[in-house]
Amino acid sequence: MTEPATLPRMRLEQAQITRVCAESEIYEMLLSLDAATILELGCGKAAHTRRIALAHPTATIIAAEVDRVQHEANLAASVPSNLRFVEFGAEVIPLPAASVDVVLMFKSLHHVPVARLDDASSEIARVLRPGGHAYISEPIFAGPLNELIRIFNDEQAVRQAAFCALCRSVDRGLFDLEREVFFLLPVKYEDFAEFSKRHFDVTHSARHVTDTQREAVERLFNSHLGPDGVSLTQQIRVDLLRKPR
Repeated sequence: MTEPATLPRMRLEQAQITRVCAESEIYEMLLSLDAATILELGCGKAAHTRRIALAHPTATIIAAEVDRVQHEANLAASVPSNLRFVEFGAEVIPLPAASVDVVLMFKSLHHVPVARLDDASSEIARVLRPGGHAYISEPIFAGPLNELIRIFNDEQAVRQAAFCALCRSVDRGLFDLEREVFFLLPVKYEDFAEFSKRHFDVTHSARHVTDTQREAVERLFNSHLGPDGVSLTQQIRVDLLRKPR
């Protein structure tokens, strides 16, 4: 895949990634979260949201999700007192201008409709305070886990579109690119049944996995199978953007 030439600092891929870690190590290294007002867009099951709320009790966190089923599940679960779940997407954020210190998106930018990606960038810039940060992590279209998933859910085009939207947001002056980090996220499955539940049986998308696709995925999955299940890594790119003061 080819990067937009206007912003040579932003890299769509890194040739060799060696750092293997949980994503919490990355955002804790890059961000100041204590006493911050934090907005997470596309929070999903809110694993990062809850972890941040407990690790940073002085932070105020708003976690937004557009999947109604997942949003209701988040509301039904126990919620830390400094965390509030809301239902909206990145392209229209019903919060006041300059009201947020940090915006987080964990593998969710490419789920924004392609035609609304620039709207999402503008909305994120609008709600951030000057000097505030947008932390955007996105999976790279490469690696063995990607090869499994692309059989039934090829996201190459939408991930490319998301990256191009980030480049445009910097080019437009909405953000400065402060740092870009690449790492490998460990992913483990006990068996194919767990893989199926996590990737086929989702409520945020209509998968429509055919029998042929399922069989192809299972064959490739089993080629990685060992005594303790399947252990893979997912290549992740993090763009840390800062709203100019």
